[in-house]
Amino acid sequence: MDKKQSEFDKVFSAWDILVIAFGAMIGWGWVVSSGSWIGKGGVLGAALGFVLGGIMIFFVGLTYAELTAAMPQCGGEHVFSHRAMGPTGSFICTWAIILGYVSVACFEACAFPTILTYLFPGFLKGYLYTVAGFDIYASWLAVAIILAFIIMLINIMGAKTAAVLQTILTLIIGGSGILLIVASVFNGTVDNLNGQMFVGTGGGSVLKSMLSVAVMTPFYFIGFDVIPQAAEEINVPLKKIGKMLILSVVMAVVFYALVIVAVGLVMNSDAILASESGTGLVTADAMAAAFHTPVMAKVIIVGGMCGIVTSWNSFMIGGSRAMYSMAESYMIPKTFAKLHPKYKSPINSLILIGALTMLAPLAGRKMLVWISDAGNFGCCLAYCMVSISFLILRKKEPEMDRPYKVAPWKFVGTMAVLMSGFMVAMYLIPGSGCSLVAQEWLAVGSWSLLGVVFYVICKRKYKEEFGMLVELISDEDAASLMPEADDEELDSVIDAAIERVFARLEQVA
Repeated sequence: MDKKQSEFDKVFSAWDILVIAFGAMIGWGWVVSSGSWIGKGGVLGAALGFVLGGIMIFFVGLTYAELTAAMPQCGGEHVFSHRAMGPTGSFICTWAIILGYVSVACFEACAFPTILTYLFPGFLKGYLYTVAGFDIYASWLAVAIILAFIIMLINIMGAKTAAVLQTILTLIIGGSGILLIVASVFNGTVDNLNGQMFVGTGGGSVLKSMLSVAVMTPFYFIGFDVIPQAAEEINVPLKKIGKMLILSVVMAVVFYALVIVAVGLVMNSDAILASESGTGLVTADAMAAAFHTPVMAKVIIVGGMCGIVTSWNSFMIGGSRAMYSMAESYMIPKTFAKLHPKYKSPINSLILIGALTMLAPLAGRKMLVWISDAGNFGCCLAYCMVSISFLILRKKEPEMDRPYKVAPWKFVGTMAVLMSGFMVAMYLIPGSGCSLVAQEWLAVGSWSLLGVVFYVICKRKYKEEFGMLVELISDEDAASLMPEADDEELDSVIDAAIERVFARLEQVA
């Protein structure tokens, strides 16, 4: 095992990693899907479904938290699985998570201009062609490609630049969501909950409807795992990194649950059905109803647009770092390990992902929905492999320094494997409601085939260097890992929030 000093600059503060993870998890779904969630489980049933789904992710997140603090190295899943399972297991795990990151980034490139059509009905100009029933216009294509290029440039200009963008947009998302939640308290009524608290007539059917929501919710929480990918660039104490990861998951669960309740307080079941068959933007229509003006609906739509960009930005960060880590281990061409001489960003990896996001809109939105679903499967597979790695390393290396240590590790690890394994199974079992269709399996198969090609070629080219894990040499003491003075006041607030949350969560776990 070779050793080296990190080539990355430590630029991420506690706040940066919190907004990167939270922003990755809060995308566009809370604007367009709240009505369908309520239709599946009822207002309280859907909210509780998200809580149950959050508990599933909570166990997986705990394994990530411990492993990230123990091995704070670029690549996250790549490093964890390599140390536990060796080169082949690491290749599968990392290649799967890259599929997830790249597919979501490509999907967001199509989602953003699509949303503009809600704000500006006359936006679509210059019909070009149709793919899988989706009409592609020149104006739609131009916005997608230009924005993809801009986001790629922002990420090339360094992690801190990307974090600044993430902070601004996440504050807009949070602000728009909080406006709806507060307005629902004052202008909503519990009478609107009549008939839509839960779906079902008996305890069994209510539980089934609630679980139908819980099963799909983990897919809305994908993104917390971006933190381990950028671990070398984080300038906070190692124990705190793990806590920030879990806190981001808790924040996302609370956000989704409160938005669902807010919609239910403002709109009765008939109004939600009318919105579903009309604009389809139930959360935006709830905002308009809460403030008694259609102008406020646009505020929610803008918040959703910001959510698209934050997810996109986070997955650009995660995907490029995962590619960098594989290249460092000679699993893919070494050129993807090149860092920008000034900004210390993995430039070639970012250019490749950026190019894919610029080309993706040419395929149309429907095809990218298939690819995105295939990517979600890749993420869940990686979660399962990381959870297994957590258990392996606890037995294989019990003396490993673990700055953030999960106390009931057998219970947490077992639950994480079962939960993530269940998520993988839902994609594999026909009729589960989440199983992949033929086109999605084609995407998974194509990506897997490309991985096999890289595996064979790089193993032959690099020989004994293939799969070599490069370990970091740490010459920094605890003081140098502390945040800079400018962030001390903000960090103290975050620390207080973390301690309050963990005083309860760690007891439950």
